[in-house]
Amino acid sequence: MVRPAHLLYPPRVPVALRAAATIILLRDGEQGLEVLMTRRSPHASFAPGAYVFPGGGVDTADDSADAHAITAQRPSQGALRLTQAITAIRESFEELGVLLAYDANGQPVSAHDVAQLDRAACTASASAFIQQCSAMGLVLAADQVHVLAHWITDRDLPKRFDVPFLVACMPAGQEAVADEQEQFEPVWVQPAVALARHDAGEMLIIFPTYRTLQWLCRHGSVDDVLHVCRGEAPQWMSCPRAGLLDGREARYMEHEPPYGELAMVCPDGQIVHELAWRHDQPVALLKNLRRLTAPNPDAMTGPGTNTYIVGMAASGYIVIDPGPADATHVERLLAATGGDVHAIVCTHSHPDHAPAAALLQAACQQRTRHATPVLGLASGPHADAGSRFKPDRELHDGERLPLVGFGVSHTLRVVHTPGHAANHLCLLFEEEGLLFTGDHILGGNTTVIRPPDGNMTDYLQSLDRLLSLCEQHNVSTLLPAHGHAIGPAAEAIVALRRHRLQREQKVAEALARHPGATAQELLPHVYGDVAHELWPVALGSLQAHLDRLQARQPIVEARQA
Repeated sequence: MVRPAHLLYPPRVPVALRAAATIILLRDGEQGLEVLMTRRSPHASFAPGAYVFPGGGVDTADDSADAHAITAQRPSQGALRLTQAITAIRESFEELGVLLAYDANGQPVSAHDVAQLDRAACTASASAFIQQCSAMGLVLAADQVHVLAHWITDRDLPKRFDVPFLVACMPAGQEAVADEQEQFEPVWVQPAVALARHDAGEMLIIFPTYRTLQWLCRHGSVDDVLHVCRGEAPQWMSCPRAGLLDGREARYMEHEPPYGELAMVCPDGQIVHELAWRHDQPVALLKNLRRLTAPNPDAMTGPGTNTYIVGMAASGYIVIDPGPADATHVERLLAATGGDVHAIVCTHSHPDHAPAAALLQAACQQRTRHATPVLGLASGPHADAGSRFKPDRELHDGERLPLVGFGVSHTLRVVHTPGHAANHLCLLFEEEGLLFTGDHILGGNTTVIRPPDGNMTDYLQSLDRLLSLCEQHNVSTLLPAHGHAIGPAAEAIVALRRHRLQREQKVAEALARHPGATAQELLPHVYGDVAHELWPVALGSLQAHLDRLQARQPIVEARQA
C-alpha cells in the first residue's frame, strides 16, 4: 500500500455510515416499465430537491421481534434482509402512503385498509407503525421485496448511508400521495425518460439513482426485473468515488477506469484530483510519482503514452517509458526532472514507448554532464522494424533499481512479462505497493497480442505471475502505459484473465463451427461485439489465440490469413 507520507493531501476520516433502505416501486405502463419517484424537499439535509425513490434510515423498531413477528419472509431471506425490507415498507408508507402488506385473510391490503392507519402517527414513530399494523392483523409483505443493488454513500459527503436498493411491484388499487414534508410530486416515469429529463436539466437525480435507472432501462417489465432479482445477492455493490473532469465534479463506480486512480490519489474521498488528460505538464499522483502523457493520442494509444517519473528532488528520478520521439515531450520531461535522471527504463520497444529514450538521454547529459543509462530488454528476433531496440544495459528479471535521498527509498523491481512483446517487462514499486504494467495491462482497453513477437500463452502466464506478485507484495494499484491507474490490482488481473479465456472459448467454438476457416473469416464470429474499425487490430489477438489452441491440442488447422 502507498506510504501515507507520500500522499498528496492530508488524510481525513469520512463520516460514519448509517444503515438505511430504499425501495423502487415498479409497474408496467403503456409504454413499458415505469418507476415511482418523488422530489425531495429543497430543505432536506441529504440530496435536497432531487428526485429519488422512497427510503430512509433503519429504526430499532424495524429490527425488533415485534416487527419480524408480523412480517412474511422468503425461506432464503435472512434477518438483515428482513429488517431492510421492513424499513423500506415503512418508509414507503410514511412518504407516499403506499403499503406492501397482507390483510388478516392473507390478501393484499386494499386502499380502504391503508386508510385506516394513522399515517401521521406512523411517520412520527416507527414503533407506532408496527403497533398499528399488528393491531389490524396486517402482515408486512417483505416476501415481495427483493434486493437490486447495494450502495454506500460516497466518502466525500457529509451524510452517508449503507443502503440496499430494493424492488417491489406497486400494490394494486393504491395511489401514491406524498407526505408534503419530506417528499413532493410523486410521478410514474419510464427510466429512460427520467434520465433524459435529468440530462436536459429538468429533473435532478443523484448518482446512485441515475446508475440504477440506467440498469432498469435494460428491462422491459416488472417481471423481468423481479426475475433477475430473485436471489438474495445484489446485482452490484458500490461506494463511488469522485474527481474533477475539466474542473467539474465527476463520479465513478468500481468497474470504471478512473476509480482506481482516485482510490490511490485520494483514498479518503476528497474531490481534488483532476482526471482530464494533460500533455503540457506532469500530473502528480503521489509526492514521489508523476505522470506526463505524451501528445500521441489515437485509437491504439488512447489519450497517449504515459511516461512515469519516479522519485523526488532529493533522490533524483527514474523515467519509465519516455514515449515516442517527440521533442516537445522530451523538453517537458527535462523540465520536470531538471535533468537529474538516474535511469531511463523502457518497458518494451514499441514505437510509442522507446524512441524518446535516446533524445532524453542526450538532453539530460547536456544539462547535468552525467551519463543517464537507457535500460530495458533488447527487442526479440521477430520484432517489427519500427520496434528495434537495444538498451545501454539489459535488465535482469528480479533486479532492483534503487533511488535514495535523505533516507527515503524508492525501489523498482524488474519483472519480465513476455506476451505483448517478447522483451516486455513490468516494474514493481516495492515501497508503495504499485505496479507499472507497460502495455501488458491497459486502462480501459485490452492489450493486443500480435504474433510472432507476441504470444498468448506467454501473456497469460505473465498475468499469472503478476497476480502472484500483487498478492505477495500487497500491490493495490496498476499503473498502465495508457489510461488511468487501475485498482484493485488483483481483481483487475483476475478479470482480465477471465476476459481472455472467454474470448479464447469463442475462438474455439467458432473454429468448431467453421473448420478450416482463416483467422480473417473467423473475425466476425469472435469479435462481433467489437467496433468494425478495430478488427484489423483484433486479428492479431485472434491469431494468437489460434496459435495457442493449436499448441495445446490437435485441432483442424486454420489456414493462415
